[in-house]
Amino acid sequence: MPNAPSPSDALTRRRFRPRAIPTVATIAAVALFVAAGHWQGRRMEQKEALRVQLDTASVQTPIPMSSLATYADWTALRYRPVAATGEYDARRQMLVDNRVHEGRAGYHVVTPLVLDDGRTVLVNRGWAPQGASRGSPPVAVPPAGTVTVIGRIATPAGGFFELASASPTGNVWQNLDPARFSAATGIKVLPMLIEATRSPAPDDGLVRDWPAPDFGVEKHRVYMVQWYAFAAVAIVMWAVVHLRHRVLRADD
Repeated sequence: MPNAPSPSDALTRRRFRPRAIPTVATIAAVALFVAAGHWQGRRMEQKEALRVQLDTASVQTPIPMSSLATYADWTALRYRPVAATGEYDARRQMLVDNRVHEGRAGYHVVTPLVLDDGRTVLVNRGWAPQGASRGSPPVAVPPAGTVTVIGRIATPAGGFFELASASPTGNVWQNLDPARFSAATGIKVLPMLIEATRSPAPDDGLVRDWPAPDFGVEKHRVYMVQWYAFAAVAIVMWAVVHLRHRVLRADD
């Protein structure tokens, strides 16, 4: 009579048959985790490109705004130093509220500049502190006549949250958006703004300290590795569960 097979022989002869539902769930989870990791990787590369763009622009000399066509890709020109010549429209000046500098509350003073070629661009002339009360905003009269503003190109962030959805009224705004400015005033402005980096003569007393943005490159790197790690853990858990299930069946 032949000898009964040992548990190890039975284990060797059994086929490895993963269960359908856990396998499909694992595949879906791994696909989701890998896709999320890829997305974080792309965001990291985009932020790295922005950081390189800032570093490159910081050593460039200002170029005249007149040399930039109306169809310019302003996003590609972000942080680029420019020289804009024109006249300020003091009547349309606005104050962007809730801007803090060194722990003090204040405003960004933004004034439209009518360029020599007829276009209009918003200029963030700098930061001014809040007065004794919110009812006494700062007075920052722009220079009269033709001026040349030295600054850098900026693209305002969209998707901001405001408690009221109506168009802003008055000269104190909660956020800066060229499109909303155009809609509220009827003045067509370029879809960007200039952050002034050089004081006029005479100095208007505004603070022009534009901190380097935190691009969050390392944050996206950490998230990317985290999502890939989740995918690896899901695969390992799937393998452990099915190997254990296989051993239990072999021992029956």
